[in-house]
Amino acid sequence: MFDSDSSSKPTNTKLLKAIIMMVEKGNLVMAIKTLAADENISMDAAKSRIDAYELTLKNKQQLQLNTIANKQGIPSQAFNFDRKQVKDESERLIKSRVKTTPSEQGFQGLQEGLDSQLNDLGYKKPLLPYWVKRLLVIAIIMAGLFWIMWRIFG
Repeated sequence: MFDSDSSSKPTNTKLLKAIIMMVEKGNLVMAIKTLAADENISMDAAKSRIDAYELTLKNKQQLQLNTIANKQGIPSQAFNFDRKQVKDESERLIKSRVKTTPSEQGFQGLQEGLDSQLNDLGYKKPLLPYWVKRLLVIAIIMAGLFWIMWRIFG
């Protein structure tokens, strides 16, 4: 009546929406703990169920990517979930795309670029920067309080 394999499989493979959301957001530890507590199963069983769900989710995403890529004419080898291969390819692409700039420019080049962007937008620099105005207001208030205290206690 019962197979020997059926005892190792969970009876309820459907996960709660809250647990699915935790898995999709990458909060796996909380998802495992919640599933184990909700269904009164061991942590290992909860982990295996969540791993199975993750695998099916990744497979669905891969299928969706393949169908979209086929519709757009992109070969399916263009994208891959193999992290090492993707990392090597991304480093190669970055090295080929990055424009080299002299390191002497540094802050001065950044400041000139920002100034030119602000000029293009029609921004005019204020006569006094905001932080100078703030310090001036604080100094005036402190001088006023000092003068009041001097008149009262002096």
